[in-house]
Amino acid sequence: MTGYPVLPEDPRMRDYTKPHLMALLGELHRRGLPHGLLWGSALPGETTIDGRILIDFGNAPVSTLLNLLRLLRELDDDDEGGQP
Repeated sequence: MTGYPVLPEDPRMRDYTKPHLMALLGELHRRGLPHGLLWGSALPGETTIDGRILIDFGNAPVSTLLNLLRLLRELDDDDEGGQP
């Protein structure tokens, strides 16, 4: 993983809205499916901590979603780069 993971207390986490999160979850579903990662019931939650919305797959913070997406994007980039 290049760079540093997004931390749950990152102030930028407060800028995400439910529509943003739905789009990111859609990307997570699309990118994760070929790798066997399935979160069909993951949705932006009603629960918040200190103004940050939690994702309903074990009440994970948005930073977890972003870090998972980053890993999947890097994996996809590596796969594309290795093809002739």
